[in-house]
Amino acid sequence: MESTALLTDHYELTMVEAALRSGAASRQCVFEVFARRLPEGRRYGVVAGTGRLLDEIEAFRFGDAELRRLRDSHVVDETTLDFLAGYRFEGDVWGYAEGECYFPGSPVLVVEADFAHGVLLETLVLSILNHDSAVASAASRMTAAAGSRPCIEMGSRRTHEEAAVAAARAAYVAGFATTSNLEAGRRYGVPTAGTAAHAFTLLHDDEREAFAAQIATLGKGTTLLVDTYDVPTAVATAVELAGPELGAVRLDSGDLLVQARQVRDQLDQLGATDTRIVVTSDLDEYAIAGLAAGPVDLYGVGTSLVTGSGAPTAGMVYKLVAREDEGGTLVGVAKKSKDKASVAGRKYALRRRSTDGVAEAEVIGVGDAPLDDGDDRTLLAPLVRAGERVDPGRHTLEAARERHGASRAELPAAALRLQRGEPAIPTEYVDSRG
Repeated sequence: MESTALLTDHYELTMVEAALRSGAASRQCVFEVFARRLPEGRRYGVVAGTGRLLDEIEAFRFGDAELRRLRDSHVVDETTLDFLAGYRFEGDVWGYAEGECYFPGSPVLVVEADFAHGVLLETLVLSILNHDSAVASAASRMTAAAGSRPCIEMGSRRTHEEAAVAAARAAYVAGFATTSNLEAGRRYGVPTAGTAAHAFTLLHDDEREAFAAQIATLGKGTTLLVDTYDVPTAVATAVELAGPELGAVRLDSGDLLVQARQVRDQLDQLGATDTRIVVTSDLDEYAIAGLAAGPVDLYGVGTSLVTGSGAPTAGMVYKLVAREDEGGTLVGVAKKSKDKASVAGRKYALRRRSTDGVAEAEVIGVGDAPLDDGDDRTLLAPLVRAGERVDPGRHTLEAARERHGASRAELPAAALRLQRGEPAIPTEYVDSRG
């Protein structure tokens, strides 16, 4: 992997330069990633991007090309360049496992290192977690609204090419079945799917010729796009050519609920009772919920998904919450500024659950782990220890996908409502510092 060291902000390096000069760079510190609040009206968020982040931390090294760029542009002095030349993150990272639900104040990531090594990761951590968690949070709402009907991610053409790959991965974590993005398939193993766009139909002299070519190439189980011209005519032609073995038809415009019902009736009358109906066209979680009463089999979602469905960032911040004092004791520190205050001290977290396994609160211990009453679930797990990954097999994409399903399932039923509301469970702080 190429170096990720310059995927950062200028001031991260100038802080290191000043801290090296003051002698504070080596002070042990605790940095914490959390969201002060959820996007307005949301009931929960979803942690995503952790696996990508761990990969990119490993590649956060300053090679000759990176050092040359910093030297030529006079970003930092030679002393700092010497420090960066030997930089390798050797601290500890704790975090909520990927796929886990989170709430306001949840310490989704904790970085323990000296100041210089820890502060350099801030921009990289936030750029990955904020983007991927925003997409996964939106995707979770969509898959919850879809129920047992699969969702297809197809937003690559609506975002940056690399963001598209990350979005496909995050959507898969939150329950999407497939993606249209081939790079996400190659890089992360996300299942891919796709057939044809309107351009393929328009390329041919008529719809019959286009359908015949697609069926000859992809087989009768393919999905035919039937709204280029006239839907009933297209459906009739599709069934005539493929017979009852036709895999699916796709609707991409108009009143999708009305059309789905009409197409279902037509397919059944033509004997294509097993042919599925796929709907696309600017869907979001609300549109998916509105189609729940219709005979829809799959949903294809693009723009709304890859832009977080109105919340393009998770709003996470990376804050110094504890640092070593002159005597070598770790002391809590916090911002006090209006509307941006933070809670000082190293945090621990557990999900308080009822005896029947339903989440009741996000309990955050300050300075020490909160007491487990026997039905609770510890949330922070070691991800990196002394610079090395801990149990990489536990943090696979499939594990994250399975974990999300379990985490969402333990939330109270109100969490899945799409109407605006407060977080599904409260956040409670327990301060053990006395």
